[in-house]
Amino acid sequence: MPLWLLKAVALFLVTALCEIAGCFAFYAWARSGRSVSWLVPGIGALAVFAWLLTRHPDVGAGRTYAAYGGVYIVTSILWLWAVEGIHPDHWDWVGAGLCVLGSLIIIAGHWN
Repeated sequence: MPLWLLKAVALFLVTALCEIAGCFAFYAWARSGRSVSWLVPGIGALAVFAWLLTRHPDVGAGRTYAAYGGVYIVTSILWLWAVEGIHPDHWDWVGAGLCVLGSLIIIAGHWN
């Protein structure tokens, strides 16, 4: 895999973790009865997420968000498993794999 592609995927992974962590903090507060103090790191994580999206190659915001989507989906499935303790099934993995394939096609066509 070319180095530029590894860097793009790594940046997408960090971006996804920030978005998921930020949204999960709000979810934990609103739906799981966690303290309102969970919102402080949640807001921080979402701010970092938005900033990280601007660090991706300038190939158009919509194209970047589309390519990011597949990485976000896989990271969300892994979060479901690692943080929430819910084991993904084969449908989760098949769907996530299709999304990653689409993301790789978008990235490979425009990021090199």
